[in-house]
Amino acid sequence: MPATLSSRDRTHMLLRRELPDRMGLFDHFWPETIRDYWLKEGFPADTAPEDYFGYDLRFGGGWIDTTPLRGLREVVEESDEWQLIRGGNGAVMRLWKHKSGTPEHVDFDCVTPERWETIYKPPLLQFDPGRVDVATTKANIARARAQGVFCFFGSLHVFELLRAALGDEVMLMSLALEPEWIHDFCATYQAFFIRHLDYLFAHAGQPDGAFIYEDLGYNKGLFCSPEMYRALIMPYHAALFDYFHDRGMPVILHSCGGITEGVPLFIEAGIDCLQPMEAKAGVDVVSLARQYGDRLAFMGNIDVRTLESGDRPAIEAEIAGKMDALQSLGAAYFWHTDHSVSPNVRFDDYRFAMEIYRAHAAY
Repeated sequence: MPATLSSRDRTHMLLRRELPDRMGLFDHFWPETIRDYWLKEGFPADTAPEDYFGYDLRFGGGWIDTTPLRGLREVVEESDEWQLIRGGNGAVMRLWKHKSGTPEHVDFDCVTPERWETIYKPPLLQFDPGRVDVATTKANIARARAQGVFCFFGSLHVFELLRAALGDEVMLMSLALEPEWIHDFCATYQAFFIRHLDYLFAHAGQPDGAFIYEDLGYNKGLFCSPEMYRALIMPYHAALFDYFHDRGMPVILHSCGGITEGVPLFIEAGIDCLQPMEAKAGVDVVSLARQYGDRLAFMGNIDVRTLESGDRPAIEAEIAGKMDALQSLGAAYFWHTDHSVSPNVRFDDYRFAMEIYRAHAAY
């Protein structure tokens, strides 16, 4: 092992399930956490949290515009607190003006195979360079390279796009009753992604890895059975993950909710790391590491509710207990909250959490 590892080297090692000098470090934030609270509590202005805390990963680019009717954004109704927005996938969502949060599902237009086939599918069959931001991606990759940190491409994929376009009710019913439509939707988007990723990487350069955001679970378990995931969603996950692996890019899968039952299938589909493993949904990283640590790296599971409590002994016990157990198992691990840092976490308490992390991070 080199005397001094870069964050980029460290992250690559962990994603190969090799143990470097220390555990990795990364996190996500609600937008208002720093903007509305931490700046008043001493967080330095014009400083990114990844720079301040020394995270090992950086966002490089992605977020391809996947909406079929690109550019459509119609304000249907609004109040002082929210807007109803009709987007380019035909869905109407309630978006909050002054806080973050999951958009409220209000109405959906893509609710039959016929409407999908005639209105929403055709625009996705054509390559459109306006859907990717080459300049920003290229600049982000160059910055990460200069800093020696791991740079990742980020994107949603087919399950999140199904939910956003069809709505949960129609999607879940269609998984059971209209699997041919689900396959066509997923296959169309899979081809769409490959066309646009080829273009993005050819013109902006290639990031180090991929971070795919697919919320496959809710607080009680998976949205669909493992058997249904294997039959209808997993083939497209596996194809996308193979695409990245063929380019030497490891894959981190983000999924909220109680996803423990699906972990063996996610591994079979080809993920290299699982994130964020929501403690509040019953997911336990130590248990997962005992079962799958030889096949998977882990990122997260630090219960944000404990950080929100401000109880320093409890914060130390949460972090040290899990990190020490993972070290004893030889698990490849990145510190991360079990979703993202909410406005209820105080800046000083998070800094204290970072102190505990650093005291227990060495392998």
